[in-house]
Amino acid sequence: MEEYTFTIQADETSRRIDHYLRDRIPNISRTYIQKLLASGHITVNGCEVRGSYKPREGDEIEVVIPEVREFHLEAEEIPLNVVHEDNEIIVIDKPAGMVVHPAPGHWTGTLVNALLHHVKDFKGISGQTRPGLVHRLDMDTSGLLVVAKSDSSLSFLADEMKERRIKRKYIALTWGHMPESEGKIDAPIGRSRKDRRKMTVTDTNSRSAITKYKVLDKFLLAERLEISLMTGRTHQIRVHLSHVGHPVVGDPDYGGRDKALSGMFDQYRPRAKQALDQIKRQALHAYELSFVHPGTRRMVSYNSELPDDILAAFRILSESG
Repeated sequence: MEEYTFTIQADETSRRIDHYLRDRIPNISRTYIQKLLASGHITVNGCEVRGSYKPREGDEIEVVIPEVREFHLEAEEIPLNVVHEDNEIIVIDKPAGMVVHPAPGHWTGTLVNALLHHVKDFKGISGQTRPGLVHRLDMDTSGLLVVAKSDSSLSFLADEMKERRIKRKYIALTWGHMPESEGKIDAPIGRSRKDRRKMTVTDTNSRSAITKYKVLDKFLLAERLEISLMTGRTHQIRVHLSHVGHPVVGDPDYGGRDKALSGMFDQYRPRAKQALDQIKRQALHAYELSFVHPGTRRMVSYNSELPDDILAAFRILSESG
């Protein structure tokens, strides 16, 4: 357990308490400070306050940080493709089929379970010894993601993500042809009313979402796109591409399989089916990841090759024209 006491000076009264403490206590995030405030571990003059409280001159702030407790999930010996690892971060090339974080129906076999076994030097993150997930990928989307090892690294990278300074690029195979060689899809995304497991473009209970695309290769039936995310909504790329009529090849949820085939002319279906036989999930891969390293404060960049199933579908589609 750690304890801190601060007495507010005259020149320290213009800031919220959560911002103030984040800068005064080492290796702590504002998210964790909010949790400590909510649980009564932070008091001002002996009273509980909210994160928005602005301390007054003479206020005495007491902070009690509980002992780091072990995360309750089991560590599992699952192979990982580690692209980079140091004291602050680990970059993983996630395979398709692996869930990032445990959830109902997927309590084991996740990336978090694998990381708990692989990484021996996770520092306390929000009071727990666990991976600091900066961003996620859908279960059947492959590619790169970065995980923080400490609260300070997680806080830094979370702020970078919020300010859109972490650059994520994807490769997608999509049916049909985009209207322009480069463009932007700007459409709000929210939960589907018809199927709560899916997302959709909607003005109801939605959040803004922006996806940029660039056509890299154009074939008779499909295209290979480079995708850049300006926002990070659930299923964003898949929903946006389906919304404009060009779903990701193989996507079972957003029109990339049976629906795509039913809309094709008869002479094109054999080639399309041949491509779909090679890939049982959406042809979407996070191939490039660039960000400022939380320890060195230098820009780093990582790349990942396309996996075999996407390459196989790509070759078949490229032969069609």
